[in-house]
Amino acid sequence: MLKHVKKQIALIALLAVSANISQAAEPDIPSLNADEGRMGEVRRVVDESEFKVCADPDNMPFSNSKQEGFEDKIAEVLAKDLGRKLSYTYAYNRQGFLRNTLNAMRCDVVMSTTADNDAMRTTKPYYRSGHVFVWRKDSNFNITDWSSPDLRKGFIGVVDHSPATIPMDANNLIGNARPYRIQRDLNLPPSFMIDDLAKGDIDIAIAWGPIGGYFAKQSKVPMVVALIPEYETNNAKGKEFWNISVGVRKKDKERMAMIQGALDRNQDKIIKILDDYGIPHVAVVEGDSLAKSYQKYGASNKTQEAK
Repeated sequence: MLKHVKKQIALIALLAVSANISQAAEPDIPSLNADEGRMGEVRRVVDESEFKVCADPDNMPFSNSKQEGFEDKIAEVLAKDLGRKLSYTYAYNRQGFLRNTLNAMRCDVVMSTTADNDAMRTTKPYYRSGHVFVWRKDSNFNITDWSSPDLRKGFIGVVDHSPATIPMDANNLIGNARPYRIQRDLNLPPSFMIDDLAKGDIDIAIAWGPIGGYFAKQSKVPMVVALIPEYETNNAKGKEFWNISVGVRKKDKERMAMIQGALDRNQDKIIKILDDYGIPHVAVVEGDSLAKSYQKYGASNKTQEAK
């Protein structure tokens, strides 16, 4: 019996080693040492000649390991402005992302977070986006707000527990909903909801603006994208628009000031990148946060065809 147990332990250890070797050999997704940064372990020393970004290796349109995302392009602009070498540490942006990247000193910059994220020191917002309605152009829908009759003509894809579910419920649209997981199944591409829309599995998609706008623009099936009107004054949990900032560690005041300067100097380039990727955006609302939930916004409801 003891001999059998020892064989099982040896087999498990062998499989674990093999898995680690396989992960380390993966060229597109550099592996992370799970012990790096823990007490008694070797810790990375920040190299001030680097602009080292914490990023997801498979999260278009934001970033990927080939540096094809719009955040990758914005990072290139900032690094060039600052005269620093751009480099990355990759980890899937899920639970523990900050703990295992920024706070473990494996990298120094998070390219996008909400401006009021108290887990990091954040820059002034460099863009603002909201949730969007997306539909196939050949549907001939005309959707401008939650009261639009065309919203009731088919299945609506929506991320479960996302802010948009609040006005959906208030407008008796939950019966039309086809929910998607709030944490993406990594076996599916980031475009999965818009892919389902293109196939006709759903008739309307409700998505965070950068995701809906980018994948609608990439789709071979012509799509229409419309920003959803702000709902925060009706219900704070239904907030649709968010200011987006760059984040660093709380203690990194000098790094923050340096990045802020680069953002200020390159705002025109950043807006062009957003437009090139089909990212819907509106004017930044100064001082916006969920805590100020009943502030009224002047952002207009814009509709655009994804070309």
